[in-house]
Order: sequence, then structure tokens, then C-alpha cells
Amino acid sequence: MSHKFTLARLTISGEKFEIMVNPDKALNYKLGKQVPLSQILVYDVIFRDVGKGEKASEEKLKKIFGTTDPVKIAKVILDKGEVQLTTEQRRKLIEDKKKQIINFISRHCVDPKTNLPHPPLRIEQALSQAKISIDPFKDAEEQAKNVIQALRPILPLKISSVSIEVKIPPQYASASYGTLKSYGSIKREQWLPDGSLLAIVEIPAGLQTSFLEKLGSITRGNVQSRLVG
Repeated sequence: MSHKFTLARLTISGEKFEIMVNPDKALNYKLGKQVPLSQILVYDVIFRDVGKGEKASEEKLKKIFGTTDPVKIAKVILDKGEVQLTTEQRRKLIEDKKKQIINFISRHCVDPKTNLPHPPLRIEQALSQAKISIDPFKDAEEQAKNVIQALRPILPLKISSVSIEVKIPPQYASASYGTLKSYGSIKREQWLPDGSLLAIVEIPAGLQTSFLEKLGSITRGNVQSRLVG
């Protein structure tokens, strides 16, 4: 694949659609940065197969996308499809993601024998030994949980956790519940007569600050919390 362009592709209803894109601009777009489509597209053409030079028929485009406008279709392909990465892009993304995962494990896990964290270098060496595959686009924290399980036969790891009791006013209780579940394990919950939620949540110790900041944002500061246990 030429460094001047790479492909973004999307398969819908068994039909494949491809566009030629600027690799760096397309990657920045997929990573959530604001990039004009005019800077991403190399050609305003929707292909069935770029390698064979086959364009998608207007009939198929109209049927699948409801339009033949290449820019509008390109946006759908970029939003819902996959962008091929150059070798250098993939290497850098994986390296950055690996550092995030190592940092997460170093901050949130300890050696159960000593109750001390493992140095990042030791974690990195264990990662290499375990030959764990890193997804460059998947959330680092989400991957870290699976990585911890895979590393345990090589490196003894225990997630250091804290239990926090929170009381959330009724107007924010429903909106906050998903955050409680996403950050950790709800050990106890009680819905009070006024609709408030009283819960004890066990979370990784390193996430305590971001957990409380998130709840504070949702409740506009109207959350009561204390460490328990």
C-alpha cells in the first residue's frame, strides 16, 4: 500500500465499498479529531474494489446509501467502516496503547506477596513473554482487565481496590447508575423512599479520583461519598 494513500472500507448487506484516503488524515478522523472530508479523500470516488479499479455502480450506491454523493457516502464509510493502517501507524498506535495498559496495571495492581506495585519494566517484560496481542483501537482500561488475567501465570497480580459508599439524589440516581457499574462492582444498593440511591461500590484504587469526578459531574456536585471497609 502506497504511503500516499490507504483504504477505508465498509461492507453492507454483503456489498463491499472502498475509498482512497490520506492515511494520517483518516486516522486522525477515526481517533475523533475534526478533519474536513476534503482533506481525507484522495479521490471523490466510491469503489467496489480499488485494487481492480472497479467503481461501485450508482444503482448500488443509491440502494445502500440512499444517495450517489461520494462525499456523503465517504463519511458513512469512515464513520462505520475500517481504515487500513500503514505499518508505521499500527506500530505507533500499538506501542502507545501498550504504554497505557502498562501504566494502568502498574497503578492499579500489586504483587499479592508484598502488596507493592510491580515496576513498569517488569510488566512490559511479562507482556512480551506472554505474547499478548494489543488492539490499537480498543480502550486501554478494557484491554488491561484481560491482560491482567493473561499475565497472572507469569506475574502475580492483585488488583488493589477500595469500597466507596455513595448517596446520589433522586434526580441524578438513574443517570449515575451506569457509571457505578462501569467503574467497578456494586456490592450493595438501596433505593431510599425519596428516590435517592445509596450504594457501596468496589473499584480499583487508582480510579477513585476519576470515579468521584465523574459522579460529581453527573450530579453537579450533589453526591455524598465516603470510604468504607
